[in-house]
Amino acid sequence: MFGKKPSPPARREKFEQLAYPHMDALYNMALRLTRHPLDAEDLVQETYLRAYRFFHQFEEGTNFKAWIFKILTNTFINHYRKKARAPQQVDLEKISPYYAAAKEERAEAAAAHDFGHYQQFFGDEINHALQQLSEEFRWVVILCDLEEFSYKEIAALLAIPIGTVMSRLSRGRAQLQKLLQDYAEREGIIKKRI
Repeated sequence: MFGKKPSPPARREKFEQLAYPHMDALYNMALRLTRHPLDAEDLVQETYLRAYRFFHQFEEGTNFKAWIFKILTNTFINHYRKKARAPQQVDLEKISPYYAAAKEERAEAAAAHDFGHYQQFFGDEINHALQQLSEEFRWVVILCDLEEFSYKEIAALLAIPIGTVMSRLSRGRAQLQKLLQDYAEREGIIKKRI
């Protein structure tokens, strides 16, 4: 016969052991996707619910981090598509006084939380340089250089070809190098240009 199916407490314990170490990284990715802390929390919660529900499909010995990040990405994409298809009905006269204030609050929240726990590791110059990268380059740089995903895993997470991952990573790194040239010279990391 086939192996016994793990009991619910054992399944939950195994899931928690694999999933909880990635909670901060998932939240930070969700924050970059949603650009709003409450939406990011909802996205992470739904990701964990889906991951637990389909945990029996996870192949032991494979990369759990990549598996759960793929669930997060797919969940976000599905919600985005659902919102895009839903017709919006708005009475502009009722919301116009609040629009400017809400837009400013959201922009401030996104700027403050865009890189989550990464901001504490970098100085203002590096955080500012990362913010200046286009979103497609920033995602690939963060997933590769900070989250340490392989090209193949990033390609699967973002649903793009590996060649595109390598191209975006190369271009993103080159842009960061240009943006940080003066800072690196000032800090003595590299020699000053003559």
